[in-house]
Amino acid sequence: AEEDVLAYMTFPSQHRVKLHSTNPLERLNKEVKRRADVVGIFPNEDSIVRLIGAVLLEQNDEWQLQHRYMQIEGMVELDASAEASPSLIAEADAA
Repeated sequence: AEEDVLAYMTFPSQHRVKLHSTNPLERLNKEVKRRADVVGIFPNEDSIVRLIGAVLLEQNDEWQLQHRYMQIEGMVELDASAEASPSLIAEADAA
């Protein structure tokens, strides 16, 4: 059991930071369980698959918003500055 717990130590050190914890997986399992408890009994296997799929899609969307390469706020600022100075864009197009 000890070697299973320390299996992440075989990865390169820069990867260990992301691998040492199962908290995100535990949080995801807790969210699925919380939503499944609300339903209680599922009529068929497809319904539980749809529920879990919806939870996974929602979590994926939240993760993508948090880990964007370029945040929306920064892009809005760039757009606003481009609109404020159209002469710079015209100069760039002319060059």
